[in-house]
Amino acid sequence: MTHPHQRLLIIDFGSQVTQLIARRLRELNVYCEIHPFNRVDDRFLKEFAPRAVIFSGGPASVYAEGAPMPPAGVFDLGVPILGICYGQQVMMHCLGGTVEGGHGTAEFGRAFVTPSPARLPLLDGWFAGGDEQVWMSHGDHVSKLAPGFEVYGTSPNAPFAITADPARHFYAVQFHPEVHHTPKGAKLYENFVRLAGFTGDWTMSSYREDAIARIREQVGDKQVICALSGGVDSSVTAILIHEAIGDQLTCVFVDHGLLRKNEAQQVVEMFRQNYNLNLIHADESELFLGALEGVSDPETKRKTIGRLFIDVFQKYANEIEGAEFLAQGTLYPDVIESVSFSGGPSVTIKSHHNVGGLPEKMGLKLVEPLRELFKDEVRALGRELGLPASFIGRHPFPGPGLAIRCPGEITREKLAILREADAVYIDQIRKHGLYDEIWQAFAAILPMKTVGVMGDGRTYDYAVALRAVTSVDGMTADTYPFSHDFMGETMTRIINEVKGVNRVFYDLTSKPPGTIELE
Repeated sequence: MTHPHQRLLIIDFGSQVTQLIARRLRELNVYCEIHPFNRVDDRFLKEFAPRAVIFSGGPASVYAEGAPMPPAGVFDLGVPILGICYGQQVMMHCLGGTVEGGHGTAEFGRAFVTPSPARLPLLDGWFAGGDEQVWMSHGDHVSKLAPGFEVYGTSPNAPFAITADPARHFYAVQFHPEVHHTPKGAKLYENFVRLAGFTGDWTMSSYREDAIARIREQVGDKQVICALSGGVDSSVTAILIHEAIGDQLTCVFVDHGLLRKNEAQQVVEMFRQNYNLNLIHADESELFLGALEGVSDPETKRKTIGRLFIDVFQKYANEIEGAEFLAQGTLYPDVIESVSFSGGPSVTIKSHHNVGGLPEKMGLKLVEPLRELFKDEVRALGRELGLPASFIGRHPFPGPGLAIRCPGEITREKLAILREADAVYIDQIRKHGLYDEIWQAFAAILPMKTVGVMGDGRTYDYAVALRAVTSVDGMTADTYPFSHDFMGETMTRIINEVKGVNRVFYDLTSKPPGTIELE
């Protein structure tokens, strides 16, 4: 099936911020895909048929042996090309210019570009107030332009900071327009896609229609099973597929007894009442909690939960007659990160909702309707599908659930205390209108008891830790700065309302999201 949208190809030369280029273009309603340079040849170009091409940055030197190169045919497509940083250098190198290293012309960090007298449509909206701030990150530099190119902007250490051959619609910049340290970078991308003739046809409304058509074409009259967690990705996956094939979809919601307060009931009610889905509520909490009894090692906990999840899911899935497809909420960052840039064997796409290994084990084919979307686009699609805002905006919740917010041995008593403390904490955050400002917030019960005085008596109860972090891109995280009054009110409520807690701490650690959980 041919892709219905105008397409832009990003050839990746290994920059750490290549995904940001795609994000900027998607924000302009332009459909684009990232492909490593070693996967793009002339045949690929013909099949992909891009309306424009962007060369990303990268760490290599173009004059080094084995340096990453684009296919020669890309320059003969007759479409606009934009080279960024290494992309600029590789364009010059391939078209007859010269790139050199050293000589004190490296630039890292903020720099200011001064315009040349000649004007360029790519730079509409730039230089109205003088020099423009950009973000540089280059050791090598262009020392001689390729034939046909002119200079349109210079910086102290980049005499060819902005170059172009307007006749061929080839553009090249030494800086990174995609990062927020280049304040008018988004405008440069907007100008580029306008020059390339993009009409902005990539919308969630059109994606919804296309995805439904693709699901129907792939599945036909066969049955699909979906592991539903109640999180954003699996919920949007389920609703989209249900819209496409109705009763041919059955969702299995595995309740491992490690969910937050009333969570299982909320998930089941939302899907059964609002969407009339075929939903199996597999309440296997006794099985999971029994297997976790006496286990305190975090890795053992995770493996136990993952193994049981697969066993339980398979048991219920086997009861669904004629199931040939398994639905997964794979997202585009997972697809990109699963491709080996070096050309070696690609790594496995991340397993979602703990169903890793199931497709092979059960002989199922995958349906992955979100694999072209970034996380914020999944939320936009969820809104398009009419999912309640409370589900779309939910903070991320780990697959193993409260098991990793309960360091040490898991007991029913500790889980009950943790659920109540977490519910009070989240209620406070919502009450103060802070929920959407925070990327993730949760309570954890610590593997310790402390002596405290409450009223006229001594207590010997658990301590609870609270954590809240902000994140722009889900890649790094900072502690959320609650006010002293908020923390005092919240801690007082937890101690007063949650039996079994006599001390509350606020965790001030800032970490990457991968280590935001306690275990």
